[in-house]
Amino acid sequence: MNQISPRDTYTTGNSTDVARYARCIESSKRVRWDITDDVFQGRDFDTDQKYLPDGITKADQFTTLSDGEKRYLSQIQGRTYANMFGLAERFVNAKILEISRDHFLGDQTKLEALVRFSDEEIKHQEMFRQIERRIGDKMAPGYQFLADPNDVAREVLGKCTWSVLALTCMIELFTQSHYRESIDRDDNLSPLFKDVFRFHWMEESQHAILDELEWERENDKLSVAGRDMAVDNLIALAVFIDGVLQTQSKSDVAFFGKTCGRSLTQDEVEALETGVLKAYRWQFIFSGVEHPQFCKILGGMITEEQGGRIGAVLAQI
Repeated sequence: MNQISPRDTYTTGNSTDVARYARCIESSKRVRWDITDDVFQGRDFDTDQKYLPDGITKADQFTTLSDGEKRYLSQIQGRTYANMFGLAERFVNAKILEISRDHFLGDQTKLEALVRFSDEEIKHQEMFRQIERRIGDKMAPGYQFLADPNDVAREVLGKCTWSVLALTCMIELFTQSHYRESIDRDDNLSPLFKDVFRFHWMEESQHAILDELEWERENDKLSVAGRDMAVDNLIALAVFIDGVLQTQSKSDVAFFGKTCGRSLTQDEVEALETGVLKAYRWQFIFSGVEHPQFCKILGGMITEEQGGRIGAVLAQI
């Protein structure tokens, strides 16, 4: 795991660099894509294919499952993956709209960059809703996504802006790790899901830059005590997200057990619950906190003691 390397004194980096906001606008215009014409292109999901690659599902852990069962489990994980991103982008968009107010009567380049960010997040939510419907049409009834996006958003947005931007930056960065995992040479991986990764990554790459800029700007406002409280808020968010993952992983394993076509032993159920939770924790927590850029940014804002507190909680997860 990459280690956060804190320094006691934070210095403003490029938080006022308007050129970086402008480059994000240029990139947004250049890579702009459409859900129907570019992502789906008249295609649908094929149940003979994996929806997520082994590097994301951690399929090598499921040693008692056949190849077909691993494929089916990847499809369940793919459905939850889409729902988790739709959930995350609900609170991300709300926070971006909120902080854009700081630029209403200020630099209009910064405002345009954040407005484009928000517009793209709304589009991403719709893409993931369509994925949920399409997969749901092909899957046996009984699947449940248990977290309500609005309830989760209220919980997340109840924390300070610094911690929400930290979580948001982490999410935008781990989409890039997931894209790299999705382009492996696997003939059984759904080409449509590969494109979902690709198109999502194309816009989230700009979002990660904007997250960093706005997070740095928010960091500059905080007192020493305020930043310490913000670290506690970030820890609370990590614990909260992990609770969502624990609940959903149990639900997904139960659904798999009911619909996979055979009876699972108790040992298999326990191994699956452990393995799926580990996969979800990697997908939505550790692929972000271990991202080198996230470690660099966060490490530049916090003290060694604060980094130790974060690390202690992550070690328990």
